[in-house]
This record gives sequence, structure tokens and C-alpha cells, in this order.
Amino acid sequence: MTSKLNLDQGAVLLARELARRAGEPVTQLARTHTTVSIERAVLRLGGLDGADSGGMPWVNRLTDAVRASVGLEHGVALPVGDALHAGGYPDLRTLAEAAAVGQVGFRLPAGREAVAARERVVRSIAAGVSTLDRQRARRARLTDDLADPPFPWVYLTVAAGDIDQAIARAQAAARDGADVIAVIRSTGQALLDYVPAGVAGHGPAGSYATGESFRAMRAALDQTSRELGRYVRLTSYASGLCMPEIATLAGLERLDMMLSDCMHGIIVRDINPLRTFIDQRFSRAIGARAGIVVSPGEESFITPPRALPAQSVPAPAPVDADDAAPAVIASQLLNEYFGREAGLETWQLGFGHGLELNPAGPDSFLLELAQAQLVRELFPGAPLKYMPPTTRVTEDVLAGCLLDAFFNLAGLMTDQSILCVGLMPEGIDLPFRADRDLALANIRYVRAAAGRLGMSFAPDSFVIERAHLVLDEAVSLLRRISTDGLLNAIADGTFGVARRPPGGGHGLDGVITRADGYFNPVTEILDGTDDGAQGDPLAELIG
Repeated sequence: MTSKLNLDQGAVLLARELARRAGEPVTQLARTHTTVSIERAVLRLGGLDGADSGGMPWVNRLTDAVRASVGLEHGVALPVGDALHAGGYPDLRTLAEAAAVGQVGFRLPAGREAVAARERVVRSIAAGVSTLDRQRARRARLTDDLADPPFPWVYLTVAAGDIDQAIARAQAAARDGADVIAVIRSTGQALLDYVPAGVAGHGPAGSYATGESFRAMRAALDQTSRELGRYVRLTSYASGLCMPEIATLAGLERLDMMLSDCMHGIIVRDINPLRTFIDQRFSRAIGARAGIVVSPGEESFITPPRALPAQSVPAPAPVDADDAAPAVIASQLLNEYFGREAGLETWQLGFGHGLELNPAGPDSFLLELAQAQLVRELFPGAPLKYMPPTTRVTEDVLAGCLLDAFFNLAGLMTDQSILCVGLMPEGIDLPFRADRDLALANIRYVRAAAGRLGMSFAPDSFVIERAHLVLDEAVSLLRRISTDGLLNAIADGTFGVARRPPGGGHGLDGVITRADGYFNPVTEILDGTDDGAQGDPLAELIG
């Protein structure tokens, strides 16, 4: 790609090196700790699904039983494999049911018994990883057999409290021209420390993200893909307290893209930072193996770094984000490091431009162009997702349509890979097909009218000066973060209006320090390592 911004490549290399330095301690934290959700994801890859009569998933019941008996410091796989082998249980479901009523005694086997336990559980886990591989191969066959739409893909979000309604809307959206369908999950699911079973159980705004709902939606869109003669991609959300499990279910059911946050859950949902980063590495590794495009989602929620009072709380309204541009670039460079370290290839690094600039401010469209072009040139091979403003949508429908048209134009001019459809009733259940039709017509018009529009900038133009300024400030910010520590930067409010200390937030009690001899067959298969922990850096971080 020919540069239009004439970026200082030395500054780009320095920014990536600083991002690596800032990210490495967090990566090491993930290598020396596990979480209850990671261990439950191991069991899901081993074939354990379903729930008890009260709706609690069997993976939770079995993991909790092991933790109560021998702890999870060595992982769930070894004591479960031993119980399967010693007790003669035919499968994990039978073992989980027996454990739930106190009929199983777990232990940490040694010697030959440990070898037998490992062999027993590895067979089940390997079958699960093979399913990820088969689903990836099936996606490749389908995109070969059907027409794979050219970039930019049209990305549209559907929401319904009932999965059948969500399926109907998703299929209609695909027939109307959408290439990627994102299904909003039920509000608040991020804070559940279990994945609801089945497709029942309606929640506000969206349906639950579950293995069964993924399977139903994927089957419906496969049918629509064959009808249309082009492969329709499916997206959902792997975030919150069950991020590793939802990422695993997405791979098993052949979702194509996942909105899998790195800092979004910390900033917006107050998920514990340690839990999030530890879960994120495992989740990204699953996505890498399954061939899923992984998109972090914090770009829209990063606000300008500034001094905050000691008892800071989230602001009641969004602030102008012009000065947040360097923090957005810094977060994307950090996410690039985390993604590559977990095994994601360039084509799976689904960054996006969703900076919430104030459209009423001066030069707002030029600021959009500068930011979008900067992101495009920093990540030339990545499938960038360009998102129209969400918090700027008002009851003025005509102004919203105009704003979306400007965003669509900026996305085309800067060669973004995916254009998100701006829907008028943002954040609300979308029952009316007319809303979707108008939004898709907006994109179609801009693509037809300006799809071949070329663009260049004068060397002293506002756009080039702005892009260079943002990159320089991102380098300065990353230099500070690499010195002070990423977790400290999040605690200081660098990426948002709320301080999120390592010892606060939801889910910290689900973080476990790995012991010597920790065994996770999934990580051994995915990256060939078994990173037993030495010491406990967690206590120092929490203070």
C-alpha cells in the first residue's frame, strides 16, 4: 500500500516496540495464571455441555467440584482425567452428574496414574480442537464454493430478545445486502459467570449468546448463503466473565468474527483487569486456531486522558474525543501485540475506527479522515472495521442519516475493509425493516457514487499534520505506559473516565495462580507450551 501520510517509519517501529514492552508483563501474567472460565472452556472442548435442572451449566458444576476438592492451581484437566480413568466414567457428562451429588473424590495423581489421567483427558480435548479445525476448513470450502463478497463488507447489527426473531432479522438483512451479521447478546450477559444453556430465556435488547443460539444462527445463515450464492459471515461477542467459553463456542459453531474486548470490559463493565487480560490471551489463541477475526471493542469508549479525582465515576455523558485519538492508537498497537503473541495472523486482527468525535466541532470530517487513514496505514493488512457514531445519534433522524453518509464516505476514502451500518434507533430493539433498508440504501448510494474516489493530501495539509501529531502523541503515551505499566495506566484512568485498579471489579475471585506442574491440554495443543508458574505476581499487583 502506498503511503498517503508519509509517516515516520522510525516512529511506527518505536511505537510497536513500546507496545511490546508495555504488553509483555501482562502476557506473562496470563502465562502464570488461569481462571475459572479458562478451565471451563477446557471442559467444553472436551465435549461437556448442557446444564442441570436448575439451569447451571455442567462445566460450572464440575469445575466448582474440582476447585472445592483439590483447587484449580494444577488445572481442571488432571483431576478430571484421573477421575474418568479411575472411576470408569464413560464421558464428562456422567462424571459431572456424579460430582454434583458428591459421589466423586478428586485428587492430583502422580506417576503412572498421572500419565494415564493425561492420556484420558487429552483424547477428549484433541477431539474438540479437531472440531475447530474442521469448522475452519468448512468455512474455507464455503467461501470457495460461494462468491465471497469483495471489500468493503457491509456489517449490520440485529437485536431481538427471541432467537427466532433474531434469525428472521438476520436473514432479511443478508437478503437486503449485508455481508456480516452481528447479533447483539442480552444486556448484562457480560457479568454472568456462566453461559446460559439452550436458546430460551429472553433478555433485554438481545438474545443470550450460547452454543445453541450460535448453532441455530449459523445454520440459518448457511441456508441464506446458499440461497444468495455468497457466504454470509456471523459475528457475536466474546467478552465479560465467560470470554474464553464464548470464544470456544464460537469456534465450535463456526462463527467468523468475534468482538472480543481487551480493555472494553474493564472500562465499561468493570470486569477485573487481571481476569480480563488472562482470559483474553486464551480466547485469542482459540480464535487464532479457529480462523476467527478478532476485533477489540474499546475504540468507541476511550476518552481523553486527564487528571481524575480520587473517587472518579463514569461520566454521565460522552466527552469530546479529539484528544483521545492518541490513546485509541496506543490501544490498537497494544491489541496488535496481544493478538500476534496469541497466534492471530494479520488477516485476523480486526481493528476498527470508532473514535467518537464530535461531529459539530470544527474540521470534524478532516479529523475522521486523518484518524481512519492513520489506522489504515499502521495496519495495512488488517480487516479494519469502520463504525459510525453511536453516542452521537439523536432523535433528529435526518441528521443521523447525513452523519452516517459522511462516515460511509470516510470509510470508502480510507479503504476500510468493513463498513458498519448506522441504524437510526441506536441501542434499541430494531423491529422495523424500514430502518435497516434506509441504512443499507445509504451505504449503497455512497459506494455507487464515490466508490472509485481517489485521495491524496498535500504535504502540509491539515490531515497529514493531524495524523503525524496523533502518532507522535501515541508514541509518548506508550513510552509512559511501558515505564509505569499497563495495569497502572488503566488504574490511573488513561483509557477512560473511570479508574480500574487491578484489585477491583468483577471476577477477581476467579483468578488462580498456576502451580508447578499446571496442566492445560488446550494450551499444549495450541502453542506447544505448558507454562507452570513460579511465584505469585498477582499479590503484588493487587497490593
